[in-house]
Amino acid sequence: MNNIPEIVARQRAFFKSQASKSVSYRLSLLKTLRHEILSNEHAIYDALKHDFNKSKFETFISEFGLVLSELNLVIKKLNKWTKPKRVRSSLLTFPSREYIYKEPYGNVLIIAPWNYPFLLSIEPLIMAIAAGNTVVLKPSELTTHTSQLITHMIEKVFPSSLAASVEGGVDVATALLDQKWDYIFFTGSVPVGNIVAQAAAKHLTPVTLELGGKSPCIIDETVNLKLAARRISWGKFLNAGQTCIAPDYIIIKSNIKDQFVKLLKAEIHKRYGTNPKMSPDLPRIINKKHALRMADLLEGAEILFGGEVDIDLRYVAPTLVDSPDLNSKLMRDEIFGPILPILSYHTEKDLETIISNYSKPLAFYIFSNNKAFVERTLKTYSFGGGVVNDLLIHFGNHRLPFGGIGTSGMGAYHGKTGFDTFSHNKSISKRGNWADPGVRYAPYKGKLELLKKMFRYFS
Repeated sequence: MNNIPEIVARQRAFFKSQASKSVSYRLSLLKTLRHEILSNEHAIYDALKHDFNKSKFETFISEFGLVLSELNLVIKKLNKWTKPKRVRSSLLTFPSREYIYKEPYGNVLIIAPWNYPFLLSIEPLIMAIAAGNTVVLKPSELTTHTSQLITHMIEKVFPSSLAASVEGGVDVATALLDQKWDYIFFTGSVPVGNIVAQAAAKHLTPVTLELGGKSPCIIDETVNLKLAARRISWGKFLNAGQTCIAPDYIIIKSNIKDQFVKLLKAEIHKRYGTNPKMSPDLPRIINKKHALRMADLLEGAEILFGGEVDIDLRYVAPTLVDSPDLNSKLMRDEIFGPILPILSYHTEKDLETIISNYSKPLAFYIFSNNKAFVERTLKTYSFGGGVVNDLLIHFGNHRLPFGGIGTSGMGAYHGKTGFDTFSHNKSISKRGNWADPGVRYAPYKGKLELLKKMFRYFS
């Protein structure tokens, strides 16, 4: 195991030296990182092919391209983001000028997941470095090829006193969480998120938790069902369903359910062929343990389509399941695989009965052209973020904060929000010396009414 306390101590000393606060230094490192990523483009494709059997196209659209886009944005905007922001002064503090300074937290721990191992390691790393922090990254032990490549790239770009990648399993994660950090950023499951939060609480360390949950997808009778089926076949089976914001189940108006199922079957055949096992575009499940979990979830289910599981090949077919019980194994926890339960509803009360059976989800989807229904639904339910008439695309806009609520997570990132996540807002008031109103000074006799008027009119 790496000498974790030594790494942390070295990074603390580097942060105290103030070197990481230099914006020009941060930019030079981020530009070097961009060059390294571009130089390793095909190595990244190969690593994800080994780990997931991902196609180059899917790797680019869901990992490589998003990282480059975020990195380019940071390099372009960092000088602007780091400048103190002047805010309007208050007459109660007259005469003064007020500012918000962006200050790095210090030593940051990032624990990355296995499902998008390059994207969800490098994107928070970029933002933490951009904000002026030092970083220890723990990539997932389940994606060995991608994690090894990430470690190699970080070692080549950054001095270890600024950023280090520490590989390993649960023992390494535990050792890392035993350290005192200034900020922890974790992406993963709810149970592990609980462990991270408890470890952080010992030191009152602030955290961002990007978790998950059972994200619903509602479909009503006003939509173009063929288009809905097309978009759902993409968003659900991307990365073989191993996506935290994939729809976990469909709730469709009962009178169009059969038609939709027929169209969705046709779309799956169109995308992956009549034998999806042979498709070069359908990734594999991360490991045999998770493939076995998929097989267990399907036991006793009424399968409408698919259902094939090959444990040795880590293959699970795109699978549609008809109306599982809300308390069944399939509906108890997040599926995180290419299995899509399809439930139906008659009234909005039915929707409430189903959705309220679960905790607040990370994502929420509605396919409808009924604007009143859409707005009513968006305001009724609490969730991290969502899309109307498509899936996943909110993740791709850096202007939209991405994060959960309740058990689906806390905190957010992406774009400027990501930079802000790893920055402390330091409030500064610069008081002028040319005037010094005497109302605040003792003796106070006869001043209270004047003070009340000042608070009433000048706050």
